[in-house]
Amino acid sequence: MSAAPSPGPRTGLARLLPAGVDPGAVPLLAARGLRAFGDGYMAVLLPAYLLSIGLGTLEVGIVATATMLGSALATLAVGAWGYRFAGGRLLRGAALLMAATGLGFAGLTSFWPLLIVALVGTLNPSSGDVSVFLPLEHSRLAAAAQGHARTALFARYSLLGALCAALGALAAAVPDWLVRHSGLTRLDALRGMFVVYAAIGLAVFWLYRKLPAHIGTGSSANGAPVPPAPLGPSRRVVMRLAALFSVDSFAGGLAINALMSLWLLERFGLSLTQAGVFFFWTGLLGAASQLAAPVVAQRIGLLNTMVFTHLPANVCLVLAALAPSLPIALGLLMVRSALSSMDVPTRTAYVMAVVTPAERSAAASFTAVPRSLAAAISPTISGALFAAGWISLPLIACGLLKIGYDLALWRAMRRDRVEGE
Repeated sequence: MSAAPSPGPRTGLARLLPAGVDPGAVPLLAARGLRAFGDGYMAVLLPAYLLSIGLGTLEVGIVATATMLGSALATLAVGAWGYRFAGGRLLRGAALLMAATGLGFAGLTSFWPLLIVALVGTLNPSSGDVSVFLPLEHSRLAAAAQGHARTALFARYSLLGALCAALGALAAAVPDWLVRHSGLTRLDALRGMFVVYAAIGLAVFWLYRKLPAHIGTGSSANGAPVPPAPLGPSRRVVMRLAALFSVDSFAGGLAINALMSLWLLERFGLSLTQAGVFFFWTGLLGAASQLAAPVVAQRIGLLNTMVFTHLPANVCLVLAALAPSLPIALGLLMVRSALSSMDVPTRTAYVMAVVTPAERSAAASFTAVPRSLAAAISPTISGALFAAGWISLPLIACGLLKIGYDLALWRAMRRDRVEGE
């Protein structure tokens, strides 16, 4: 079916939707916000919790790797076989898995059981969404709008996620507040945040039950519904993009939020409250940049927006790693945050535009899987470098690799024009 707004006035979150977007996308936006809130505080608290139960920095990196590796495998399964199942059922199953993940981390203290839960669960220690939810939600959102409206919709989706992740980072101060104002120990307060994460999973499950059946079916030229299908005509371009995105994600995995939090704690001695406030403000800057992304993309194109905002952001990351003082480092990281997220909605819109409607779910999965697999390797490398005393080297490597990715992406795709440019 063609995406079109339903008649009548819009209420609630539907008012945030751009013109030309099906209001049935609202539950997806609300679910994204809730998941991002949980991911926002988990990225800050996860290393502190793991250190509190006696794990070392290397083991923190291994657990972070397991969370991302598990997400990659689950996303690969969705891309390969997910078209055989109803998308709503898969989303609801993922939400229940999110609830089980929170309860698992809250109740376990040994390394190996936690590693298993990290591998099969939905915990996300990064600043972006690398979970199994991503391809399922993206394919449904892509069917709810066309052209520039689609880019604007993905910008709203990313914006809401960034804002809620920023609020979640601020909520990382809750355990310290509970310790000061209640009889809870710090470890029990940290465990309580995992229980809240489980409750968020149940709330997301409830939202997914409200999804209309038609969102995500796609449409053919004559308006008939198109069932999801595996990759076909778009296979070559999807694989090319997947290879390039994997380089970016490997680099990003060297400096995910959980490890960036550890870097700030180890190098400058920030408290959890101070780190949470920092990630709150960087999250707000990232959210603002995503809101600006559709405007910039309409002027200079999706690809140019992806590349020419990302390059200076990565230069700032390298300089921050070499900064001699905390204020300089934080200032450079703030500038980085104001620029580095513009590629998030534009990248998603770009992928959805270069494939056929039937291939969107598979394309989202097969571009996300190499990204998740590549990002899953690097936190362990960062953890090993942290343990060896090279705490700034992961940030430098991250910035340099991302600069190389930006240049390679622009060279490989600059001659292609897609819908929405």
